[in-house]
Amino acid sequence: MNATYGFSATLTAKPTLGDRLIDLLLTGLNEGSPGASEHCVVYLVSRSASAPDVIHVTEGWTSEDDHHRIFAGTAAQALVAQIAPLLAREPEYTDHVPVGGKAAFVNT
Repeated sequence: MNATYGFSATLTAKPTLGDRLIDLLLTGLNEGSPGASEHCVVYLVSRSASAPDVIHVTEGWTSEDDHHRIFAGTAAQALVAQIAPLLAREPEYTDHVPVGGKAAFVNT
């Protein structure tokens, strides 16, 4: 499947909570979680090299409708609820329309 909709998010954790935020975001790949959906074809969690509490998430979805439908579910909403208390400020989002490239990741 190809991604036709995507976004990146920058999340700033409260001081010293960057590792906890990363661990929580990576649970989004667990069975039954949003990132494990067949409609989520890219789910990348990265950390800023210069600011360890600044976390970047890049997602690619088969469609915007699929993303919104999956994110409206209880698993996604439960994840969002757990993330919110770890944040120092509101996340910043940028929507994308994927046009090509490559993604190959190992879940560690």
